[in-house]
Amino acid sequence: MKLGEGVEAAIHCTATLAGLPDKAVLSAASLAEYFGLSASYLVKHLKALVAQGILVSVPGPNGGYRLKGTPEEITLLDIVLAVEGREPAFRCQEIRRNGPCAELGDSAFPAPCGINRAMLKAEQAYRAVLAETRISDLVREFRAKDDPRVVEQGLSFVERHQRPQSRVRNPEEQET
Repeated sequence: MKLGEGVEAAIHCTATLAGLPDKAVLSAASLAEYFGLSASYLVKHLKALVAQGILVSVPGPNGGYRLKGTPEEITLLDIVLAVEGREPAFRCQEIRRNGPCAELGDSAFPAPCGINRAMLKAEQAYRAVLAETRISDLVREFRAKDDPRVVEQGLSFVERHQRPQSRVRNPEEQET
């Protein structure tokens, strides 16, 4: 199974935004700079995260992105599904019914395809692990286990580039 490159970018950006103080944002340009990506490429994935309720997009010259919820509420599965969609990675085309078996008709295939069952079972296990892994877990592990120089550089970059949001900009962002 191969996930698109956007999944990696989306996970890293979400984890980075998890370190922001309350209501602060980072621009797409800053996130793109931090990860060495094209801003236009990254915006597509950030918009997908906004559409799925993982991030909030704050408009304006001091705008940017921030988490909609807490890092404890966001799982890797949430991000993968936002970027890749909800369809299973394996989609059985029932090719077993082609070729010389085509003339046998539907009655020759009363049971679901065993290969499809096995692949869907594997996907369920994969998704279960992603659902157990929270952004807060990744941030905690990063701070505890990565090279302290990398951690310091990352925290310093975020601190320099964050944009504080002192007031609510639109009704969607208001606290309830």
